[in-house]
Amino acid sequence: MKVVVVGGGIVGLASAYSLVERGADVILCEKGQLGHGSTERSVGGIRAQFAHSTNIELSLESMQVWEEFEEIFGIDIAYRRSGYLFLAREAATATALDESVELQHEYGVPSEFMDPENATEHCPALSADRFRAASFSPSDGFADPHLALQGYSEAATTAGVDIRTGTRVSALHTSDGAVVGVTAGDERIEADFVVNAAGPWAAELAAMAGIDLPVSPRRRQVLVVDPSSELPESVPLTIDLDTGSYFRPEREGTALVGGHFAERDPAADPDNYRTAFDLEWAATAMERATEVAGYFDEDSAIRRGWAGLYSVTPDDRAILEETRPGFVQAVGFSGHGFQHAPATGQLVAELVMDGTASLVDIDPLRLDRFDDERSEDEWQVA
Repeated sequence: MKVVVVGGGIVGLASAYSLVERGADVILCEKGQLGHGSTERSVGGIRAQFAHSTNIELSLESMQVWEEFEEIFGIDIAYRRSGYLFLAREAATATALDESVELQHEYGVPSEFMDPENATEHCPALSADRFRAASFSPSDGFADPHLALQGYSEAATTAGVDIRTGTRVSALHTSDGAVVGVTAGDERIEADFVVNAAGPWAAELAAMAGIDLPVSPRRRQVLVVDPSSELPESVPLTIDLDTGSYFRPEREGTALVGGHFAERDPAADPDNYRTAFDLEWAATAMERATEVAGYFDEDSAIRRGWAGLYSVTPDDRAILEETRPGFVQAVGFSGHGFQHAPATGQLVAELVMDGTASLVDIDPLRLDRFDDERSEDEWQVA
């Protein structure tokens, strides 16, 4: 079985690795350098506190790999499980949070719905009086995306994946409705399957096969900040669901501060977008972090920051399927691609090698769900 994987981010590398482990002959084509799309700008969040069952299952399956990553790949990815703390200001948000925790419990997630006062046990400087409710899970956390990418890259190369960087796919080739190969660089490559793991470029690649993918690159920003008071490493990644603000401890006493504050933002050009943070956005991010917890105030200093791209679908869930014979989609993770990469790689291998997915029921991730013009909210936080 010959497979071409398009995209050298964490999803593409995890897919290539899982495929070659199953016996496929794999070529991975990346237009730039490995991870240069979204992975290198990820904040590395890993959580099971989701509002949709498929995302919960993808997280739980992936967490098994993240927990054993050093044993499997020989690289310590600095995986820290200090938890995620979700906060609700509005009554409707609190109700949705409670319902999500009930759903998570059905899958064994150790999350807890609680009063804001109790949440101060996890985030001591929390401004509890601003919130109605909270949820916390100790099994959530984060890891270093660069180290994870290195682990998958080295393992894939050792296992026999032909990784070609600086190799842009300029065409998909079809025969009788099936995708049968690509033009990559100056070479035509015949393949039994092509995997679209192109992240922000996913819709562009799919269009080469006449497929309209509702995947849009959206710019997201994050800051590295010196808090005004000590932010212990035990404090969880803390998210204000109603304002979009979040923060978490980072190395050497710093904090990551981020959030998405616009109701609607324009699609970005993945080949030409501003990778530096915006000053106006930074001021809003710091103001809202100050409202959430006492670790931040006007004396907090911004060290640096950056912007990256989420590949967003209308319902903030991925598209994972064989859309046409020989053409598999692993796209549109809406900020969750890093954390779901291990399970996604295994599912891509199942779709290619077995013709069906068994690790997780991915029927809810079919492209045709958008035919019904349905949309569900999902928490768009790493």
